[in-house]
Amino acid sequence: MRRLLIGGGVLVAALLGGGVPAQASPVVVLSSGHVDVVDVAYEDGALEIGLHDETVEPDVERDADDVVLLVKNAAKTAVPADPAYGFLGTAGKPTWILPEIQNEELLWPGIATEEIADGVFAGDTVTLNVEKVTGSGRLAIFTENALGTPDVLVNSADGLPDAVGLETGTHLHTSWAFSKAGVYLVKVRATGTLTDGTTVTSDPATYKIVVQP
Repeated sequence: MRRLLIGGGVLVAALLGGGVPAQASPVVVLSSGHVDVVDVAYEDGALEIGLHDETVEPDVERDADDVVLLVKNAAKTAVPADPAYGFLGTAGKPTWILPEIQNEELLWPGIATEEIADGVFAGDTVTLNVEKVTGSGRLAIFTENALGTPDVLVNSADGLPDAVGLETGTHLHTSWAFSKAGVYLVKVRATGTLTDGTTVTSDPATYKIVVQP
């Protein structure tokens, strides 16, 4: 199931096996398909962070507050024995990974700056700041090169905030790894320096993520 409208007040309980009341404010639950979880734009003199949902046709922009990202049990795997993956935890222990390469059963999380034109920001770059992760366990965001070697972009286990430099006008995919099942809140903010030297900062966005047990 890709999308489900249920009450935000009991959303976590419902996803983890509880009931759904008749009346509650609706949110959208996304559990598979292509979603630019972090969609950074610059409009009317302001940096903004939204969520670009491509699981529907036509695709839509959503506020992070209106969405829950569901990491299905199919994402569960084991931490590799390769020491390079030690940031995920002890080898052989469970981890839940939304992979960089698309798996049709799972969410395919993207990070996009495609709406920012060249020449707006110094060096054509902005920075994504992952400020806080709260919840059941640890979050790591990483990419892998052609040899399978990871490049860790975010690792809540060794302290936050973490800053990720992003080229403007681009789109990329990364792996998102969670150390435990349960509920996570991930707070992010974007910053950048305009070509005239002015620094601009977005309002924070907080993503709600549920990892199925």
